[in-house]
Amino acid sequence: MRYFNGTGWLAIFTGTETMIGRTVHVDAWDEATGTALVVDPKRGTRRPVTDYPDFSHLEQADQVVAAIPGGGWRAYWKDEGPENGPLTEQVLAWLLTAKGRATPITVDAHGHVDDAESADRLIPPGDE
Repeated sequence: MRYFNGTGWLAIFTGTETMIGRTVHVDAWDEATGTALVVDPKRGTRRPVTDYPDFSHLEQADQVVAAIPGGGWRAYWKDEGPENGPLTEQVLAWLLTAKGRATPITVDAHGHVDDAESADRLIPPGDE
């Protein structure tokens, strides 16, 4: 699934001898310095990305500004279903980003949610 978050930014860390590389959501910005802040799960607080020796860089993420119902749309994959046959899933919602992108979010028969960006086509309501 694509990276979505509230600030629209991700912090990329290369890893160290004791920690693997990772991508962390930027949670906020330090008002005094403008430095990106991430949540440190060990300390239970926000920390500047520059406090981490393996901080590499920031990358833009999609910033979700709204979610609207799926409206009867379906996603279709020609070879993703059982035994590589066709698969159709209901679009649960559309995530709308600050840049105007709409991403269909589907739910399968087991209740698992994922984006449908790899679908071969999107089927509008009423079409078969």
